[in-house]
Amino acid sequence: MRPLQGCRGRGVVVGTVTLCLAAGWALQTPGGVSLVVPQPNINATVAQNILLSVEYSCRGIATIEWKHVSSWGTTKIVEWKSGNYVNISTVYKDRVTTFENGSIQLLNVGMRDAGYYFITVTEEYGTNTYGTIIVNVYEVIYEDLHFVAVLFAFLAAVSAILICFMWLCNKSLHLFQKMTTHKLTGISLRMQSREITMA
Repeated sequence: MRPLQGCRGRGVVVGTVTLCLAAGWALQTPGGVSLVVPQPNINATVAQNILLSVEYSCRGIATIEWKHVSSWGTTKIVEWKSGNYVNISTVYKDRVTTFENGSIQLLNVGMRDAGYYFITVTEEYGTNTYGTIIVNVYEVIYEDLHFVAVLFAFLAAVSAILICFMWLCNKSLHLFQKMTTHKLTGISLRMQSREITMA
């Protein structure tokens, strides 16, 4: 049996048209959210300000929510709708700044701020996406400063000992010079008295 030439050509055309219509419908349907986290790991020291940077894009209005998860539990930091309200948790009230691209800045971080930061971007049509940033917070360790202080104290002690040693050497030299001068004076007086007695 041989295939019908007319039906085969029409099937390809109908399939192509259907595919194009489906692609056009998909592009026109609202929805789809994307999120980019350029720096998923952040290292900070105590009292430093850090930026949890993200960039989202969507077709509709998005709701952004940040949560912090650590060994102390889960805390909702902030939630806002782009171009609308901002709801900041009372714990973070004076420590968070929000940005239109979805990023937040944490001010004056402490050891309790270490952990996982989750962002959820939800589009008004129900599509959502997630991102995670890991924050490590370190205390400023003054080991280098401690080493410098100990070295400085050691050098000060050594210089004090050397100054005392130089002072003792100087005194000993003056005493030796005095004794030598005294002996020489005594010898010269004795020689003069002998010369006088001999004459």
